[in-house]
Amino acid sequence: MAADFSFHHYRPRALEIIDTTLREGQQSSLLHDHYKYFFSTTDKQEITRSLILYGVKFIELFAPNVSPQEAEDWQAIKAVRDELITQKGYTFLLAHVRCHPADVEAAIRAGADGLNMYIGTSDASRNFNHGHGLEEVARRARTLIEDVRRHHPHLVLRFSGEDAFRTREADLFRVYDQVVECVDRLGTPDTVGVATPTTVAQRVQALRARYPKVALEGHFHDDRGFALINALEAVRAGMQYIQTTLLGIGERSGITSMTALLFNLFIDREYDRLEGYHLRGSYPINVMMADKLRKLVPSKEPVSLTNRTHAAGVHQKGMLNSSQTYEAHPLDQFGVTESEILLGPLSGWNIIHYFLKEICGFEIDEATAKAISAEFKNRIYNIAPGASPAGLLIHIAQEEFGLRSLQVPEQFRNAVAQNLTDASTKEIGEVRHASGVILRTRQ
Repeated sequence: MAADFSFHHYRPRALEIIDTTLREGQQSSLLHDHYKYFFSTTDKQEITRSLILYGVKFIELFAPNVSPQEAEDWQAIKAVRDELITQKGYTFLLAHVRCHPADVEAAIRAGADGLNMYIGTSDASRNFNHGHGLEEVARRARTLIEDVRRHHPHLVLRFSGEDAFRTREADLFRVYDQVVECVDRLGTPDTVGVATPTTVAQRVQALRARYPKVALEGHFHDDRGFALINALEAVRAGMQYIQTTLLGIGERSGITSMTALLFNLFIDREYDRLEGYHLRGSYPINVMMADKLRKLVPSKEPVSLTNRTHAAGVHQKGMLNSSQTYEAHPLDQFGVTESEILLGPLSGWNIIHYFLKEICGFEIDEATAKAISAEFKNRIYNIAPGASPAGLLIHIAQEEFGLRSLQVPEQFRNAVAQNLTDASTKEIGEVRHASGVILRTRQ
């Protein structure tokens, strides 16, 4: 690596995302749901490009000796990184490696910019995984890290005690004391998702007090649903590096979602920690990742269109008056520029009146809208599979209530802002309301 691109010439930002979609993310069972099992080389190149354009400066990959394909993909990913250097500056490719010479040597041969080294330190890891005592763990880690630092001083080095939150603090210190002088970061992975916000804050504070000159890195699993809040707590306690994945995918329940973390920091006005990230690209990058998984952006992902979708009648009425009624957060700054109102069994007469009048162009008064709404609700629960609620509503309005369309003068017809297309039924309505709401119906 050229000296100009050395990590030791890079000035880290207040928050550095270490995205591990191409390592931790590949361990997600979601890839098995559609018999995909792994990301193709093209997938990895597209994900890498998207991450770099988003502003991520650290991307973690598997050790190249995991498989021949991973070794080949290292070079394809590096090629994408190199293409974007003049546009986005240098991005560091980090290899996730055991404290084992074979992993380290393979990563160095592949041209890794840094090594994310780990070995288990908890009782469970020592008894049921590698089988070494704590002193042997510390000795092996120090011997290997000292050798790497001596022969490859340009590499970015991180050491983590795997399963750190099930490792007694004193035991973690015994190992970290041996390696801290040779590394750039110390990691604290919550490998099995046992940490709570309180224990995260306590552990980060203890590490900062004992190792004030070294940066800290966190990796938080979501087994208890705490991955996001634990990452936020760690950042607020002074942790500078956080591992994330797109959509929070990973082993078991996954880890912290990148866009969810940045979105929450923005909401809490932690603007200094958002430097260099293309926040408006958050929703597009989530959509790209969801497409790789052959699914929609998950409904629990904060940066999603689902987070601006409304089905209940009370909510829909409020949204027609002002989007502020049921939308409190500035998702438009994260690329979610529309809201949706779904026509269906929970819709009230207000939205039915709006749909029939503004989208379908029927001559209709409020009393008729209420009557049509009552009939619609009586029949919507028996709708045939694959049928459209909009189709049922239009049928009721035309065939049973005899509604007819308004006659729009020729000179104004092209000014009507509506889109009446749908890929499946051609009956779904869509119109942009003055409040910014998009009214749609779905299958």
